[in-house]
Amino acid sequence: MTLRPVLVNIKALDDAKIGRFWADALGWDVSSPEPGATAAKPADFDWRDPVGVCVDVIAVPEPKTLTKNRVHIDLATTSAAHQAELVRRLKGLGATPVDIGQGDVPWTVLADPEGNEFCVLEPREVYRDTGPIAAVVVDCEDPRVMARFWGEAVDWTLLEVTDDHAVLRDARGVGPYLEFLRVPGGKTVPDRVHLDLVPDPGDDKAAEVARLRALGAADLDVGQGEVPWTPLTDPEGHEFCVLARS
Repeated sequence: MTLRPVLVNIKALDDAKIGRFWADALGWDVSSPEPGATAAKPADFDWRDPVGVCVDVIAVPEPKTLTKNRVHIDLATTSAAHQAELVRRLKGLGATPVDIGQGDVPWTVLADPEGNEFCVLEPREVYRDTGPIAAVVVDCEDPRVMARFWGEAVDWTLLEVTDDHAVLRDARGVGPYLEFLRVPGGKTVPDRVHLDLVPDPGDDKAAEVARLRALGAADLDVGQGEVPWTPLTDPEGHEFCVLARS
């Protein structure tokens, strides 16, 4: 039984605008399979057999609060010149600089046009082969708790775990990393950004959801009604969804 991260799900007032921003930012294609949903994904991306993750922007009526998102994307660069050029290009697309108390750091913190924070990293050897998304980063209170849950929840390899951070990646050595960073303070508002997971072919979604509950996931009711996906929360309350393959 396995689950794989497949989507970085972002809530937005204007899904078309934010979806286009992320498609242009990442150099990916944009599509709108249904009203209120806009996807940014590589041209050959197959969500049923994902290599890496794509971005799915979903329209909601509530604007982002001033609270920093506890899940964000880090973008990879290959050189100092690439980092500077990417930051310039992203600002031209509508990104704005953000001060989240980062101080003097080698990466650049920006926000998309609706205020969702992300980072443009300085070149790092570890991210040389990830593609444009270096990592999906989750703020947490206890990385060891997150490592225990997510290391069992998804079919990714746990590469490192300390009191301050935990790191996972697809066992095939492709796509972005999933990183959990210790950040003071717990979750106070619903996540604006979350992960969606997909079962492998032949795996039973209901059985996978039951397995996640046994690991410590909790059911989440956001007024979704009868839908083919199942919303859950991890042991620290971060929302995520298990998608149906059909």
